[in-house]
Amino acid sequence: MQLDFEKYAMKGNEFLHQLEENLHTADRDRAARILKATFRVLRNHLTFEESLQLLAQLPMAIKAVYVDGWQKKDHFRIKNSIDFIQEIAEADGMSVWTDFASLEDMQHAVNAVIQTMNLYVSTAEIDQALNTLPKQVREILTLAHRP
Repeated sequence: MQLDFEKYAMKGNEFLHQLEENLHTADRDRAARILKATFRVLRNHLTFEESLQLLAQLPMAIKAVYVDGWQKKDHFRIKNSIDFIQEIAEADGMSVWTDFASLEDMQHAVNAVIQTMNLYVSTAEIDQALNTLPKQVREILTLAHRP
């Protein structure tokens, strides 16, 4: 069996391009940083099993973004949406000041990631994953999730 790395790259670029559109930006680096930060925070708050189920449906190159730097540690619960968004800002590091203008901009960016995932991950799987999050966090993500 031959691996088709060009196909993996094409699908990953397609995902990233769609995220750029959902973010209303032409800055590919910004879109990639936001994707990486959002994935890091999501995987911290989803169970390992839920993460694996989401991963199964993502394009190969995007799976690599999700697992990049992933270390096995205890799953922990976040209490509210502000803490969730703040954690994404921290995961974005020093770029947070150029990537986001406000708290609302951060929330829009997280929603753009979820909207993009909607194109690749089944509605049932996203529902199942989001239902493991606290209600307040789930509410801001569910708005983006609904077509």
